[in-house]
Order: sequence, then structure tokens, then C-alpha cells
Amino acid sequence: MDTKLVDSQAVDLLSNITGQKLSQEDVTPSVIFLAALVTLLLGVIYADSQVTEEEKQKLYKTLNKFIPAEGGVCALTKLMVKGVKENLDYTKSTNLLKLTSSFSKSQKLLLLSFGYEMSAADGTIEAREKRYLEVIADWLGVKSAHLAVLEAGFSRQGNVNVAALSEIKSLLDPAHFRELDTIFVKAANDILESLSPQSENQKPQQQEVTKTNSSEEKTVSAPSQTPPSQQNQTTSYQELAKFNQQKRKLDNLCGQLYNVIRDCCDRNLLPPTLTTEIEKISQKLQSQRFRLAVVGEFSQGKSTLLNALLREEIQPVRAIPCSGTITVLKYGTQKRVVCRYKDGREEEIPFEQYKEKAAIPKKAAQEHRNDEHFCSDIDEIIFEHPDLDLCRNGVEILDSPGLNEHPARTAITQKLLQDTDAAIFLTNASRLLPEKEKELIQDVRNQLNGGKENQPAENLFVLVNFMDLLEEEEDRQDVKHRLESFVKDNSLLTANDSRIHYISAKATLKSILHKTEDEHLKNFQKFTQSVENFLTVDRGNLKIKQSVEAIQLVIQESLTTLQQAEAALDGKINLSEAERRKILEQIGESSGRDVKIRLLADKLLDEVREPVDKSWNQWVNSLEDRLRKKSDKWTSENSPIWSRDALARDFASQFNDDLAAELDIWITHQLQARILKEPLETLDSDIDQHLTTILSGLQSLNRQINSSSRNLAYFNEKIATGATAEEWFFSSLGVAGLAVALIPVIVLAGPLMTIIASVGAVVSGGAGLGMMFVGVTNIIKGNVFDFGYQEFLKSKQNVFEKIEKMINSVFEQRVTEASDTIAKVITYYETLLEQQEKAHQQNLQERELDKISIAQKRQELEQVQKEIAALLTQATA
Repeated sequence: MDTKLVDSQAVDLLSNITGQKLSQEDVTPSVIFLAALVTLLLGVIYADSQVTEEEKQKLYKTLNKFIPAEGGVCALTKLMVKGVKENLDYTKSTNLLKLTSSFSKSQKLLLLSFGYEMSAADGTIEAREKRYLEVIADWLGVKSAHLAVLEAGFSRQGNVNVAALSEIKSLLDPAHFRELDTIFVKAANDILESLSPQSENQKPQQQEVTKTNSSEEKTVSAPSQTPPSQQNQTTSYQELAKFNQQKRKLDNLCGQLYNVIRDCCDRNLLPPTLTTEIEKISQKLQSQRFRLAVVGEFSQGKSTLLNALLREEIQPVRAIPCSGTITVLKYGTQKRVVCRYKDGREEEIPFEQYKEKAAIPKKAAQEHRNDEHFCSDIDEIIFEHPDLDLCRNGVEILDSPGLNEHPARTAITQKLLQDTDAAIFLTNASRLLPEKEKELIQDVRNQLNGGKENQPAENLFVLVNFMDLLEEEEDRQDVKHRLESFVKDNSLLTANDSRIHYISAKATLKSILHKTEDEHLKNFQKFTQSVENFLTVDRGNLKIKQSVEAIQLVIQESLTTLQQAEAALDGKINLSEAERRKILEQIGESSGRDVKIRLLADKLLDEVREPVDKSWNQWVNSLEDRLRKKSDKWTSENSPIWSRDALARDFASQFNDDLAAELDIWITHQLQARILKEPLETLDSDIDQHLTTILSGLQSLNRQINSSSRNLAYFNEKIATGATAEEWFFSSLGVAGLAVALIPVIVLAGPLMTIIASVGAVVSGGAGLGMMFVGVTNIIKGNVFDFGYQEFLKSKQNVFEKIEKMINSVFEQRVTEASDTIAKVITYYETLLEQQEKAHQQNLQERELDKISIAQKRQELEQVQKEIAALLTQATA
């Protein structure tokens, strides 16, 4: 909804309806949608000339969904209801068209959905109400097939057209409403939940689309039963679907809680900060996705594995390296491909170009120039598709380039595994675990577990591909023994029985595409079920539990604050003038402590700038000598005569590793241990002292005014969980791969021929074979070193700026946490004063009404609390 498209006629209409002089700036998405919603719902209510109590309650309950917690929209909505009633605006098509001129198709459908929900509020959709809605739909351009689904969905009668229902789900996907406000996202979720079939009388009509000779689409009835072969080969991901359903229920409970708290805020019974906290929890629930990374060397069948997971031949497949960049496969309402470039640009490209963009150029792969993908200006490719079953259930799949021959593999895995819920490492049964692959899988393990070497990673799966090529049972057992011994000896995995699987991706994909069933498909399904179980139980239930705990804390805060408000109304908390002054002093003191914390942080940050700069320059000035000494130990199995390009790449990889190791030493032993440790400890100690003093004052005041209702657990928790300086420093990127993430990766795509061209004189100079090998190796080694070091010098300022930003964020993050805690304490004081002032100004009757309202809201909060506890029990059962 682009409110810039709302013309002056619509603004004038809104002014006439409300009786207020409104401007373009007053017309927010909530205001314009509420005006249209009021008009439509009143039209439904008055269509049959009978206004029921259920319809009245439904009207205000629906309108409340779109009224923001802050601002004067609530009062404006009341004026809208009054104005539309008096002017009969719901009977005028031009008025509704003016109000909805800026609406998208999704927003118009959402609006009409609430009309059908209102019509069904009294149990039936009356004929005149149905006709009114059909007329409105015609004005808005909504398909008649969509109306049939809405009618069946809300009346719980009749059959549902699957194709039309799918279109509605696509249009009402909450993702379409995120740019507006979370209240629209919640509303769309509510409608989708209501449209789910809930009775035997409401069964979807099975349909499929075929093409006629004239390329026109024709709808025909599908067979009533699915053949057994199709049933068996389908992976349903029921546990993921169940988890998403629980997540939606929890978010719906957030919506209920939000409405209860907002009503209390409107009555000045609760602070508005509580609605903000619920919004944050809801946003986190809505944005939560499982990220599943697929990694391994090239030619291990990663692309075929992804095609099997997605049940469609999407990823490019060749016998030579083909994945050229990180690709993120995710659910979308339509098939589309977006390229994200390293300079921050985004570009949507035609689907036909996807395989070309995602792949290394075939000629480059044939010539082993597989570092060309790293020189590409593409950072990652986002592939969205509406029919990917796994992705539809909340999983995003990250496909990596082959990581074995590229010097930047550590940086690639670090980027790939950041914020990843699980990683699948793919290896080859025919050539299992060569030395480089062993190093790679251990590097992946270290990235996943935070750099803790020799400790298993709970979210790593090892998948052995090409098992169909092993014909002898003895060979298959040898592979299993070799892998499981390596896993055990190196502490790679936490649960070997569910983390190691043996498959054939190619045979599985063939079985899926041909709708057949065999042993390979069964093994593949065991693997997907294992991943699904990990995502839902190990990861999903934890996410649900964390959200529930956050919601319960908000509910407890709300209940205790309402209890305090009730005590104030009963005169049990009656502040004297001295106590009021004391509260104002506490507010001022808390604000002052907030300022002092920020001033100290700024002072300490200024003090560390010079030693950081000095230490950095010293490190850079001595870097060349240290790196050159390390280059003496570079080795390679590649021939300096026959494989000079591969030799150069091996040396480039070792240069990158040495450079990252040197930077890591400086960060750990100089920046962290010597320069930042003491200032951060000073800041932590100062913050803890200020917060402890503030909390002590709060506790003292509660005892003084005989109020034990306030729940202080939140503040105690905030003070008790201060992070150490080391934890705060590494929190921005994590310990593992920090240095790699900071430095540029040195690749040889452009100057490779120049680096190896100067060896000609040695080869033709008549030296002995041994001398020739040594001479060529040293020349290439020296050229790689010179090139790599010069490239680093060009980028050193950029690296240092990244480090400075990280240091700034360390201090700022700690200050922000403290400021948020202090703001909550101040809000408590202000709420207490407002409750007292309100109690003094009200007469007896008004106080009794408020007490009745408080009792009702407490019951509603306790009911939500019970439902959330039941949901948590169900999720963890």
C-alpha cells in the first residue's frame, strides 16, 4: 500500500467522514485501511437490516486488529464509524473505490476476507449480505472463485476449490504485508488460519491443470486416490508442518495478547513498552526460518542432492565443477531469481538465466580455473519457488561452491555457515575422505561449534553419496567402517546413528521423477526424516520455548502491573508528596546514570583508538618478514613442471591461511588481551554498579509504599547476565573465522599466467631435473608471495576500518543493553505515578468500572497464559 498514491479526493473523503481536517501526512496505511474496513463491515452489518450483538462485537474486535498502540488512530476510528453510519457511505461505490485506490490485490482480498468473516459472525451468511459482498468484490476486481473459497471457509459449508484456495494463500501470504506493519501480518495470518478446513463437510476439491492443443488451460477432476507408488515416494515433512502450525498458533496468541495489552494501555493501566515487546516477539516468530547448508568438495553430487531434496531438476548438474556461487533456495509465492551483488545491488533476472548465473563457465571449469567464481561480482543468488515442499515448510537451503581447490574455501564456509541451523557435508563413497577432504570437514565442524577443536558439532550431518556404485557388500561395509572410525577418532558428530547416512542422490532423483520406489529412495527418506527431526526437535522446540518464555515474562509484567493499578484504585498504594518527590528523583537519577554510562563508554572508546592504531601499524610493519619466513614451509604435491597453475593456487591458499593466522594472533593477543580487555571490564563493572543501584532504589521504594506486586526478575536477570569483554568482542562475528572474515581473499584468476610465465628460463637453462624442480618452485612461490602481499597492502586500510567498526559495536551494544534496562525502570516509575494520579482524579463509580475492566483483562491474560503453557507442552511432548 503506497500512501503516496492516495489522492486529494480520498483525503477529503476521510476528512468528511471523520469531521477532522486531515492532510496527506495523516493518511497512514492503518488509517486508510481502517476507513475502508469500517465502510465494508458496516455495509455487511446493515445489508440484512438486522444488527446482532455478535456482529457489533465482531466489528470492534476486527477494527482493533488495525489500530496501532500509539497515536490517535483509536479516536479517529470511532469518528469513522459514526461518520460512515450517518452518511451511509457503505452504499456509495465511488467512496469505497476512492479509499481503496492505493490497495494492492492482496490488500483488497484481505479487506474482503474480513467482510465474509463479519457476515458469518452470527453463524450464517445471509443472502443479502452475500449479494452485498459480491457487489463490493466486483468493484474491487476480486475473482468470483476467490469469493466461493471465502464463503466456504468462514461458513464451514461447501467444498473448496484447491486451485482457488492456493491462489488465496499466495495473495494473503504474510510476506506481502511486512512492509506495512506487523498488525497487517497478524491479520493475514488470522485469515489464513480461519480458512483451514475444519470439518468433514468442507473438503477440498482435487483438481489438476492440463493443456489443450490450443495451449488454453482446462480444469479437470483428478483421481480420487493417489497411486501407491506416488504415495510412498513423497516426503511430506509433517513434523516441519506441525512445527510451523505451532509457531502460527503462538503468533496468534501474541496477537491476542497484543490486543489485551493495548486496551490496557489506552486506559493508562499498562505502559506502552509492553506492546513493543510483544511486537518484537511476533516479528521474530514470523521471520524465523531454518537454514540448511550443503557443503563439500566439487563433483560429490551436491547439485543432484539438492534436486532430490527439491523434487525438481533445478540446480545445474555437470561432471565438472559447476556451482559458481552461494545459492539460497527458499519458498516464494512465485518463481523468481534475484542476484545480490557484492556492491549491494540487487537484480531480478529471468528464470531461464538462473543456471547460467549459478554456474562456473563451462570452459573455466574444464580448464580448472574454478577460482573464477570467486572473482565474480555476484555475492549470492536467491532462488524462490512456490512448489518446493521442504522450503514451503520454513526451510532455506544454502548451496555452496565446491570447496576443495579454492584458496578461499575457509572464507566461503564461514559466510555459508553463519546463522546456519544445520549443515550437510557430502562425500563420495568411491573415494572417501582423502586428506584435503578430512581437513575440510574438520574446518566445517570448527565453524559450526564456535572454533572448539576436538569437540563434536551437534548440527553436522555427513552424507555419503554414490553408494549405488559399490556393488559388493564388503566394499559398502568398508566405507561405513572407514567413515565411522574417522568420525569417532576426531569427535566430529554428537549422534552418529542419526547424523551419518549412505545414499545415492542420482538414483533417488530418478526414483522421484519416475514415481517408483526402491532401497535408495528409502535410505534418502531416512536421511530427510533425520534432518527434519533435528530441525523440529533440537532447533524448533528450543525456538518455541524461548519465545514462550519471553511472552510469559511480558504476561507476568502485565499481571503484576495491573495488580498494582488495582491496589492504587483501592487506596492500598497511596503515595505521599514526599514519596512522589522520591519517585521523580529516582527517574532523574536513573536518567543521569544512563548518561554517565554513555559518557564513560565514549571516553574509553576514545582512549583505545590511539593504542589500537599504534599496535596495528606495528603489526603491519613486521608482517612481511613473518609471512616470508612462513612461506619457506609452503608445500604442494603438484609438479612445478606439469601443474604450475595448480602449484600456484596451492601456494595462494597457504598464503591466505598464513595471513589469516597472523591476523588472528594479533586480534587474540594484542587487541583483545592487551588493549580492549581492561576498558571493557571497566565499562562492564560501571554498568553493573549503576544497574544494581537503580534496582536497589526500586526495591526500597516498593517496600516503602508497601507494594510487593512488582516483578523484579527481569531487572535482576539483566544485571546478572553481563558478558565478559572477550564474549562481547567476538559476538559480532564469532571466534571461528573472525580473521578470515576480515581480510580479503587473494585469488590468482587474473595474474596467474604472469606468475608462472617467468619460469621459462629455468626450464630451458640446462639445469638438472632436481635443480629445475627447486628453481621453478621457488620462483612461483616468490611470485605468489609478492602478489599476495601487495594485494593485502592495497586493502589494509579497509581491513582496519572493519576492525574499528567492530570495536565501536562492542561498546555500543553494551551501552544499548544497559539503556534498555534503565528505560524499563523509568517506565515503571512513570506508570506508578500515572496510576496514582488517575486514582485521585476519578470518582467512585469510575474507579469501580476500572476495577471491573482490570479483572476482565487479568482473566484474558491468564487465559492466554494457559493456552501458551498448553502449546509449549504440546510442542515438547
